[in-house]
Amino acid sequence: MATLTATDVAERVADVRARIERAGGDWREITLVGVTKEHPWAPAAALAAGLQDLGENRVERIAEHADDDQFEEVRWHLIGEIQRRKVRAGASVVHLWQTVDRLEEGEALADVAPSARVLVQVNLTGEQQKQGCAPDHAAKLVEGLQQLGLDVRGLMGMGPAGDPEAARPGFKRLVTLADQLALPVRSIGMSDDLEVAVQEGSTMVRIGRALFGPRPEPRAARR
Repeated sequence: MATLTATDVAERVADVRARIERAGGDWREITLVGVTKEHPWAPAAALAAGLQDLGENRVERIAEHADDDQFEEVRWHLIGEIQRRKVRAGASVVHLWQTVDRLEEGEALADVAPSARVLVQVNLTGEQQKQGCAPDHAAKLVEGLQQLGLDVRGLMGMGPAGDPEAARPGFKRLVTLADQLALPVRSIGMSDDLEVAVQEGSTMVRIGRALFGPRPEPRAARR
């Protein structure tokens, strides 16, 4: 896909915010995380378009960007799987670790990043190939992470592929869990299902394709 300019991205940001408003939300109250993964030009374009919360799925990519002075004001979110051997590389540069789903990951974080901000990822679909702890285990995991000294801000979840309405029951359950645990952040909603997420109480949406276009094909696939 062709590189988008900051103007292009700004127009798409406005479109996403309009979608949030039409769904009954206030875009000023919902954090928009621009998911820039695999688009090398996207972080600079997103920052120029006014976004400060950016998501990547690999710690090493965040570390690379964080070394660039132009991204000094960016709040980096890790939205991919947490690999314990790479936690140290992200200790000083990750603003919010969104995908903690095991106590062992929390222990690795607490060792190198005391008081790190984290979300507990909950598996809302029951699909074994998807990350996330079972909803029934979320409260125990939150308690364990808090005992380690981590700053548990909220819960994160993903809806199933396909019909956005199919995500509604899972989103509703996550928000109910967050309410029960007195956690303010509910990171739900992506490009296809953000309206449903907003209607169910999202406070943070993670948007990639609607802002930056489809993820580029791996190099091997382009040969």
